[in-house]
Amino acid sequence: MSYKIVAENCTACGACEFECPNSAIKMKGDVFIIDPNSCTECDGQFDEPQCAAICPMPDTCIPA
Repeated sequence: MSYKIVAENCTACGACEFECPNSAIKMKGDVFIIDPNSCTECDGQFDEPQCAAICPMPDTCIPA
C-alpha cells in the first residue's frame, strides 16, 4: 500500500517532500505526487506516514 496526495487540496508548500524518508515525493506540474513504487507508508521507520503528519492541509496525504 502507499499514500497519495489529493491534488485539489495540495498547496505545493513542499513540506512533505523533505520529510519523506524514501524520496517518494516529487513535484509534478504545480502539485506534489507520491510515487507508489517508492512509498512504504514509513512502515518500520516512523509511527505514522511523515507526509500526512507534516502536511498543513487536512486530508491531503491519504492512503491510496
